[in-house]
Amino acid sequence: MSPSESTATTTPEAIPTTAPRRAWWVIVCLTLLNSIGMTVVFPVLPFVTLEYVPEGSLALWVGVLESVNALCAFLVAPLLGGLSDRVGRRPVLILSAFGAAASYALFGVGGALWVLVAARALQGLAAGDMPAIFAYVADITPAKDRTKRYGLLGALTGVGMMIGPAIGGALSKVSLDAPVYATALVAVLVGVVSVFALPESLAPGNRTAKLKLEELHPFKVLKDAFARTELRVLLVGFTLVSIPFYFYANNLSVLGHDSVGWGPSQVGLLLSAAGVLDIVVQGGLLALLLPRIGERGVVVSGIVAQAVGCGGLAVVALWFGAPQLLAVAALLFASGQGAMTAALDGLMSNAVGADEQGWLAGGVSSIGSAIQMTAPLLAGWLYASTGHATPYALGFAMIVAAAVLLFRAVGSPARRPAMDQTNEAVQSAMRSTGDLRD
Repeated sequence: MSPSESTATTTPEAIPTTAPRRAWWVIVCLTLLNSIGMTVVFPVLPFVTLEYVPEGSLALWVGVLESVNALCAFLVAPLLGGLSDRVGRRPVLILSAFGAAASYALFGVGGALWVLVAARALQGLAAGDMPAIFAYVADITPAKDRTKRYGLLGALTGVGMMIGPAIGGALSKVSLDAPVYATALVAVLVGVVSVFALPESLAPGNRTAKLKLEELHPFKVLKDAFARTELRVLLVGFTLVSIPFYFYANNLSVLGHDSVGWGPSQVGLLLSAAGVLDIVVQGGLLALLLPRIGERGVVVSGIVAQAVGCGGLAVVALWFGAPQLLAVAALLFASGQGAMTAALDGLMSNAVGADEQGWLAGGVSSIGSAIQMTAPLLAGWLYASTGHATPYALGFAMIVAAAVLLFRAVGSPARRPAMDQTNEAVQSAMRSTGDLRD
């Protein structure tokens, strides 16, 4: 079946029954390990790179390394997503984990600049873990609970991003390579856990019959995804709010330095506060809001918070260099983005069939990688050439446009495909007999 085609009917045999109740908790552990592992290296990557390049070109080469990583992830994400729809989520998670371990080990060995570039390319090519986890959660979770679980995974990512850099900073006192090798060991641990503790979630009845490589070209996947009426508005909204987020994430330290005279310690404290707030919002507040205001309310509230935060950053850059305003605006932006993204993930997952979750996750990952390649460069160019407030003014306009689109399209149960309604009904019946996981 082509990813662009929908399954007409869903039978009870198509409901996954291979994952026991422990599957969710294994996924929780894997998500936390992944987020810790990939952030352990953050404090030392520039310094490792500095061993091979002149100091004056360090920023350029750090950008090149990250762009190469994002480019490879963009190219391979649809393939890994489609592969998980064909052979299951578990093999893709195992492949990604050991591929990441090899890439970080290669980066630690180093020896030449081209080795670092090759290592970052390999890491990008192995970046199928989060799309596979996205699809895995959709496999084992009823449609009505997916947003809550995506929010919990987002909160765990925030926990990892608080713990990982601290571990990396401590290990850097041993040597610059120690955090890199530690990340490789964490990736090996993820692979071992996936091999021995993680059951397969995708039942044979929900797998695609054939993997067509021509259908998995990244641009073809994006074209097919945006052509789907049930996905188009959600994906456009996701794109419009993701670009300003990367403006914010990659330019905040520069804005803090230029506008209010902050150094690394103040920016680091602000980012830590944003991580704590993200944990609170996605790990606790989201579960309270969903029953009361629904996914549509969460999306709209998150976008409003992002718009206010982005507008505040523009004001700081243009007129009012107040540290308090910068902090409040940045925290509003971060908290709104986390909640809104979790809700959008749930809505997009519910808009496609059980045999398309990997395809969708790969497409969304490709969009994120494409934005990650281009948005930081665009933000830097606009900031330097047209004014410090320009990236945030443009981001504010994009967020407002996303709000208009999503407010009109999100939240109507009637928009859910009939297959998913049938699928959820079957899941409810099976839960009553104890066959489906929590």
